[in-house]
Amino acid sequence: MKNVLQIQMFPLKFYIFYYSHTCLLLSSYNNVKTVIWRYKLKLYISTMKFLRKILLPFSVIYWFVTFIRNMFYNNGIFKQYSFSVPVIAIGNLSTGGTGKTPQAEYLIRLLSSQYKVATLSRGYKRKSDGFVLADAVSNAEILGDEPYQFYSKFPNIHVAVDANRKNGIEQILELLPYTQVVILDDAYQHRRVKAGFYILLTAYGDLYADDFILPAGNLREGRSGAKRANVIVVTKCPPDLSEAEQQIITKKLKPQVNQKVYFTSIAYDAAVYSANGQMNIQQAMAADKILVAGIAKPKPFFDYLQGANAECKAYPDHHDFTDAEITELKKLSQTKIIITTEKDYMRLKGKLADDKLFYLPIKSNFLSVADDFNKTITNYVGQSTANR
Repeated sequence: MKNVLQIQMFPLKFYIFYYSHTCLLLSSYNNVKTVIWRYKLKLYISTMKFLRKILLPFSVIYWFVTFIRNMFYNNGIFKQYSFSVPVIAIGNLSTGGTGKTPQAEYLIRLLSSQYKVATLSRGYKRKSDGFVLADAVSNAEILGDEPYQFYSKFPNIHVAVDANRKNGIEQILELLPYTQVVILDDAYQHRRVKAGFYILLTAYGDLYADDFILPAGNLREGRSGAKRANVIVVTKCPPDLSEAEQQIITKKLKPQVNQKVYFTSIAYDAAVYSANGQMNIQQAMAADKILVAGIAKPKPFFDYLQGANAECKAYPDHHDFTDAEITELKKLSQTKIIITTEKDYMRLKGKLADDKLFYLPIKSNFLSVADDFNKTITNYVGQSTANR
């Protein structure tokens, strides 16, 4: 399993390299160094194409392993566990960067006013073990950045982490027996738990239909895994994506007859926030700043805030900032502010000055038929015997 995880991280590291250097290009566009970096990027891209061709035989092996695993679950050789409460699983076929967190938050907003909601995540890169139910002493190190973000933003829900999702749900139902719906974050490949409803995410610029399985591509399993989904959501679309373009993408994804396809875009907040207050986006754009991102695909974040007065610093997804990196950021922020993603803010707050550290929230917006999506979800949750 360790080797598999290492293989999964292979493409991500190169994405981080690519985006960080792209930012450097943008911020030094009028500099002679731009020509050098363009040459290096061109060389890097051609090298990656060559390396991925070499890795193709390993992808065949990886595909076979995941195919056998899925076949065993589909045919009952590996046991799956269902639960009396509605369980909604959000995930993707690719290694990351599809917008799971804003989609999970969309569901929380949709359901938490009517139902008792609990979220269950793996808690990637947390320093705790086993099942943990978030409480007042929890932080990003205990829960992981994304679960801690849920806990910080939504006080009316319960947040838990456990790599063993079966055990995690059992613990939630034992400790919180009034729970009416469980949202599983990043659990599409967690076949041991059989969720009642699956939401598959795929990014507009990186559709699973155009991708290939690891390590030559970025897919965790074959494209046929999409058949398990109840709905497919194409995320990070341009807000003005036409219906004709949506139809083209839908045909490319080849959904099953019973599957619905929806399209969403990322909406940035009108302000950036710190522990002390907020700053409108126009002020943030004009300010001298350091843009910090430790997410799978930071380019849209950088592009949104990028300018001649901005310096970009990209880190791996779910990055655990070292003391040396914190010291460096403190020095850089003596004369500038730092704007980071909301997820990174969960790991950086308390380590940098409150008046220097800001974050930019995002939301998931449906391009159309949001009411239909909402009704599909609420109907599934409401039809559960426990919620009638």
